[in-house]
Amino acid sequence: MCYSNSLTSTKLQLENTYKRSASLLANNPPIFFASGFSFPLWPIVTKEDTLIPMHWGLVPSWFRGMHPVEIAGKTLNARLETLHQKASFNHLISSRRCIIPSTGFFENQTLESRKKPFFIYPKDRLLFHMAGLYDLWINQATREVYQGFSIITTEANPLMAEIHNTKRRMPLLIHESLIDAFLQEEREITTFTPINEQFMAFHPISKRIFTSENPNVPRVQERSEDNIGTQGVLF
Repeated sequence: MCYSNSLTSTKLQLENTYKRSASLLANNPPIFFASGFSFPLWPIVTKEDTLIPMHWGLVPSWFRGMHPVEIAGKTLNARLETLHQKASFNHLISSRRCIIPSTGFFENQTLESRKKPFFIYPKDRLLFHMAGLYDLWINQATREVYQGFSIITTEANPLMAEIHNTKRRMPLLIHESLIDAFLQEEREITTFTPINEQFMAFHPISKRIFTSENPNVPRVQERSEDNIGTQGVLF
């Protein structure tokens, strides 16, 4: 799964990468670490000609509760294999696809009873392009508008299967050449596969910073070796 993400690109870098205006991004501080369970605002790429700030955590338009967090914590991720079976996602597949820019995400490797955190980031590229779905929800009492997204996850490639060695899942990372095809619904969503591990880099990070009260600091992404071993032939 993917519950921790980063985005340290500037507005100009995002505009140049996606050929869209960043005029709606009033403030775009670097995000070195963000937990999905804090429902952070993120600049999202859609078919529109501007990047749109949305909350991580999708709230379906049909939701009749009063508080987005009642459901948003359950929709941070969406499994590619079951999108058509889930009421929260099925109606969005052909109309509300999106790309979530990422400069790297975080995942734990399980070694017996211990967790070893890793930072996984683009190799020789500026950004990962995470496939997602989004929706717009209106609070019936206050008329407050909430736009939220979910990151699509898929079966892990060989690299991620060794890092995320319990669930063996990963975000559906779209190759840059397929972004338009994904957004324009030119292909059935289940035909998209994650990028090859040759486009990905990784290193272990400090568990102390990763689990601290304020991990949103540059040091959280730095390589840090400890006395916890690493398993897997890819390492």
